[in-house]
Amino acid sequence: MPQISIVIPVYKALECIVELHRRLTDAVSAITPDYELVWVEDCGKDGSWERMQQLAAGDRKLKAIKMSRNFGQHYAIAAGLDAADGEWIVVMDCDLQDKPEEIGKLFTKAQEGYDVVLARRHLRIDSFYRRFVSWLFIQIYNYLGDIKVDNSISNFSISSRRVIDSVRRFRERNRSFPIFRDAVGFKTTTVDVEHAARFAGKSSYSFLKLLDFAIQCIVAQSSKPLRLSIKIGFSLALASGFYAALLIFRYFYFGTALQGWTSTMVAVSFFFGLVLANLGVIGLYLGKIFDEVKGRPLYIVETALNLAPPIPVPATTGAATQRLVKE
Repeated sequence: MPQISIVIPVYKALECIVELHRRLTDAVSAITPDYELVWVEDCGKDGSWERMQQLAAGDRKLKAIKMSRNFGQHYAIAAGLDAADGEWIVVMDCDLQDKPEEIGKLFTKAQEGYDVVLARRHLRIDSFYRRFVSWLFIQIYNYLGDIKVDNSISNFSISSRRVIDSVRRFRERNRSFPIFRDAVGFKTTTVDVEHAARFAGKSSYSFLKLLDFAIQCIVAQSSKPLRLSIKIGFSLALASGFYAALLIFRYFYFGTALQGWTSTMVAVSFFFGLVLANLGVIGLYLGKIFDEVKGRPLYIVETALNLAPPIPVPATTGAATQRLVKE
């Protein structure tokens, strides 16, 4: 069992890979010679996999895994966790905004008796637009998800083997590594780290992608949208009842009748739109149930280098643990 495993999802990071490998090797070697790198290429089709093959050929400590298609960042993290054998597992991004040199700080803190040490970016090196989009995402997520997520903390962390083994048992399709990591519990703390500018390229997370990710996670983790739709429905029904009573009172006591069809059509259109929106919320939850009961694999690996035997399947009661691994 290696002392440390470094799990990294790789997507369109051709210009970062060589520098990432060099800095990771230098940083982790200073902590322990007994480590492994677990990189999962999420079918970015930019030449990243070919570069990873070259590095894996010269470094047996690098486990290089290629997905059969683009599954998404958190599915790639799941594949990396399934393949990691370390006593301690670090999860980080590939763009070098998470600095490899900070891993030692996380590892040292973990030796004080913590199972999880989270990297807190006390100063984010991002554009104003990026910080604003991230802040808006967190506000929506915290309100509708009924949870509290710290905007300064993301994937970058170190966790003990028992934490990761527990996280691997979460096999639902709506995936978020930070949520699963927090959900399993255990003794957790944070450490302030330096956040760097992106080494090359640009983020693949646009505002719409972040919004879609927030919706998926909210539907998977919370029933608050359903409760809100019920509250809104009852509130509007109550308001409509009061308004109807007011119209009746005006008609019988003052002889004033509601004139014109405009207000009627506006009200009908509003309530009809609200009904459709509520049906859409219900449809989201039903769709998630449908996805789960199909029991399809979380991911499919096309090729794996320096990895034997194939990725193990964690013990669970669901059918969704089936995996196809081609080597």
